[in-house]
Amino acid sequence: MHLRVSEGWWAALGAAGMSHERWRALPRTARRAVTTGVWLAILLVLIAFFGVWKTTALALAAVVALLVVPVWTRLPYGKFVVPLAALGLAVAYPYYFGSMPQVPIFGPFPQVSTMVVMMIFTMMALGLNFVVGYAGLLDLGYVAFYAMGAYMAGWFASSQFAHQKLDFGAVGLYEGWSGFHISLWLVLLMAGIATAIVGVLIGLPTLRLRGDYLAIVTLGFGEIMPQIARNGDSLFGTGFNLTNGTNGITPIDGPGFGNWAEQHLHLPANYLNAANFDSLYLWTAIVLVLITVFCSLRLRDSRLGRAWIAIREDETAAAAMGIPLMRTKTWAYATGAFFGGVAGAYYASYKSGAFPDDFFFNISVFILCMVILGGVGNIWGVIFGACFLAYLDREGLANVGAWFSDHLHRQIDVPKYEFGIFGAILVITMLFRPEGLIPSQRRAAEFHEGVHDEPLYDAETAGA
Repeated sequence: MHLRVSEGWWAALGAAGMSHERWRALPRTARRAVTTGVWLAILLVLIAFFGVWKTTALALAAVVALLVVPVWTRLPYGKFVVPLAALGLAVAYPYYFGSMPQVPIFGPFPQVSTMVVMMIFTMMALGLNFVVGYAGLLDLGYVAFYAMGAYMAGWFASSQFAHQKLDFGAVGLYEGWSGFHISLWLVLLMAGIATAIVGVLIGLPTLRLRGDYLAIVTLGFGEIMPQIARNGDSLFGTGFNLTNGTNGITPIDGPGFGNWAEQHLHLPANYLNAANFDSLYLWTAIVLVLITVFCSLRLRDSRLGRAWIAIREDETAAAAMGIPLMRTKTWAYATGAFFGGVAGAYYASYKSGAFPDDFFFNISVFILCMVILGGVGNIWGVIFGACFLAYLDREGLANVGAWFSDHLHRQIDVPKYEFGIFGAILVITMLFRPEGLIPSQRRAAEFHEGVHDEPLYDAETAGA
């Protein structure tokens, strides 16, 4: 196991009079002990900074010393420790976010409702990463799958079709209910399967194209879906109300486990009636993100994932090696559509409605920016990019505008220019960090080292 030391470590070691060579010459146990001690010191300083330096701090330090340190010395830092720490902070977020200090310029930490949206967009970005990051297919119509999932929740977990009456595990039904009311857990699965089928149907005629032509066709499908949603209250002039037009479908049932589970297992019967409504949605969204991350990791390292990467690197060479291009591309499209549909259905349940104004082209570009900013093809980079941009969209830019207004004594509506700001962030990233903020090792090597091909003619001339 190798202990990775960042550039900041080398600066600190240099200030302490220790060179890189002397540090590497130390026994591995000694290096781990020094690293652990530094992290403990940082933890205690942070505890003191937050003003809880009492018995709570000492107890927390004891817990870290007894539990975290032994694990730290035995597990790879990047593979387990950091993801588990981040997961723990995310799960416990509803309990401590109210006592966190304000961040300069950005103001207070995001609300729990904002964290829910961040997790949902993270799931959608990870779904798009299958298509753009792994297979290298530029998809500008991903919002179509998001919309399909949302309307699946509207059709099968609401009173949209009032002339029908079907209940299958739904929670929170009132007397005199009508329509399809299927348990939202099943609706999430149904939305994923339905959008995957739609992804296959869209992909079969379009994935024969490459590059800009593929992007234009996917853009067309992304524009078709919002128009169907907006004008679906009288589909094709037949009078059949499929989407309820501009009013959208509302309300949509919430998730839950029913009265029996609440009494015997202490699980929430209905999220919508719970006092910690946002926290329940956040924890469920974290579970959905973890499932998406697990599938992303397993598929990336599978035979299918390697085929996607081969197509991304060189489609002609991949075909020459026997990789079936159409089938492999279609799998990427269907997989990305599945997770986009699940995220759309869950978001519709959280908003308690599916509205056509939520599914325009700018959402596709927004999700694509998350993938590019974080690092195309890298799961952790995509998670960071999705959380950062979703936070800016929901709260960050408004907080920045308030900060500027207070300090410049002039009212500045920063969210009004959000897409210009996102575009500027993307351009700056492409200029100074084209591989993304947290790229995969393969992508970083491609951008920084390049491919050093030597022409055959030059090789023969040098040999002669």
